[in-house]
Amino acid sequence: QVQLVESGGGLVQAGGSLRLSCAASGRTFSSYAMGWFRQAPGKEREFVAGINWSGGSTYYPDSMKGRFTISRDNAKNTVYLQMNSLKPEDTAVYFCASGRAPYELDLDPPGSWGQGTQVTVSS
Repeated sequence: QVQLVESGGGLVQAGGSLRLSCAASGRTFSSYAMGWFRQAPGKEREFVAGINWSGGSTYYPDSMKGRFTISRDNAKNTVYLQMNSLKPEDTAVYFCASGRAPYELDLDPPGSWGQGTQVTVSS
């Protein structure tokens, strides 16, 4: 079982940037795909970004392309989400998630979730 702990959330003005981090422990981090999801008040959780085990492939829904960048550092057991040009509609709790099995890219559904970190973008 993997433990995921997010950090880096906070309050930022529209147009600003934040970098979220997710530290993993408990199993071989470098063998698992990782991803970020978010959930705004009153809305369903949505996929934000994914990255394969090596970091060589990343994927985003069309609505997230261009402003969000996912990356990972397998030596530090950490995955990151760089968010630029933030908008008030990006306000949500952001969750880190891991794949279900080694070398499996699919994150629908993920195998494990972090507890989430709040991101609030003011206008």
